[in-house]
Amino acid sequence: MAYASETRERLRREIETIREAGLFKEERFIHAPQGAEIEVEFPAGEAARPVINLCANNYLGLSSHPEVLAAAHAGLDRRGYGMSSVRFICGTQDIHRELETALTAFLGTEDTLLFPSCMDANAGVFEALFDDQDVLIADRLVHASIVDGMRLSKAMRDTYKHADMGHLEEKLAEHQDRRTRVIVTDGVFSMDGDVAPLDQIVALAERYDAMVFVDDSHSSGFMGATGRGTHEAKGVMGRIDIITTTLGKALGGASGGCVSGRAELVELCRQRARPYLFSNSVPPVIVAAALKVLELVGRTTERRDKLEENARYWRRLLTEAGFDLKAGESPIVPVMLYNAKLAQEVSRDLFAEGIYVVGFFFPVVAKGQARIRTQLSAAHEKHHLDRAIEAFAKVGSRHGVLGLGRDEIVARFGL
Repeated sequence: MAYASETRERLRREIETIREAGLFKEERFIHAPQGAEIEVEFPAGEAARPVINLCANNYLGLSSHPEVLAAAHAGLDRRGYGMSSVRFICGTQDIHRELETALTAFLGTEDTLLFPSCMDANAGVFEALFDDQDVLIADRLVHASIVDGMRLSKAMRDTYKHADMGHLEEKLAEHQDRRTRVIVTDGVFSMDGDVAPLDQIVALAERYDAMVFVDDSHSSGFMGATGRGTHEAKGVMGRIDIITTTLGKALGGASGGCVSGRAELVELCRQRARPYLFSNSVPPVIVAAALKVLELVGRTTERRDKLEENARYWRRLLTEAGFDLKAGESPIVPVMLYNAKLAQEVSRDLFAEGIYVVGFFFPVVAKGQARIRTQLSAAHEKHHLDRAIEAFAKVGSRHGVLGLGRDEIVARFGL
């Protein structure tokens, strides 16, 4: 009966502490398909209202594309709803391998293995491939799922300062006694929106006989001249050893991920990666839709080009309005507010103005780095962004943050 008394009371106090600190995360309920304009119920129990959506990973605007929906329906009819099995038992259909082959061609690698999500891919790849003879040297801002995946491996773990190539070189030189040195980075960093210097990373890897791992979840489909990802954008296609990425963002927006890269590495994941071996296969309906997404992306660069233009336009509007932004070249544009309560209040006020964004704060980002992370989509039209900047300027003025840098915001609101 201990849980019903002491433990339950302790957990309730902990939840209340989170709420009082302004760190409580409230879910919003969407009453519409994903898109540039959606209907959202917030707070819970209120009538859903139309808002402009500036916080989805729907970078190419394909989440509700009619051809993708048609492909999903056709896949459901042809191959059923779910596999009721893992891949190596009786969970592999012909279309699973078809999608893996298509992803291999798209990413410019040797082989690809599907996972239920990119989080599962990151949870499986390090444990399957590396042990205590190896070292994983990660950028200090890598995604949480990469951190969790590295913790599952017996490999030694080390870090280098964010995008600091001098520090990375020091670490590579320091660990020359290890059997394998693996440089671990995101392609586009999900919270800051900056792009990893993969050309410099690959050059160092080749100089110090190291491998390169890239999570390209916030890049696949739109970074680079034809949308292959950051390895295309930085001119190093074919020189990355391991890529993990997702079908849950630009490439359709449902779920599913993969490990792609050197054939031997992918095969070892097929043999050993626990999330692959012990999780149900990606549902046929998602596989069918993802194949259509890759076809759409391969037809034209129109969507990635529009996304790039939207990101430039939005960044310019925010800068001219006086917001403090993180520098970057991706469609992730963080508006820095530094104070968690302030980020929450600004996001609530923006919702009242018809703009849907979410405040990010610890533990999603470091303490004192709270922000509103805005994300652009090819589904956004100029009138969406023009309407959004009116609301941002109005709310920013109300809270007195326009024209202020970090030190001034912290002096006024604290951390």
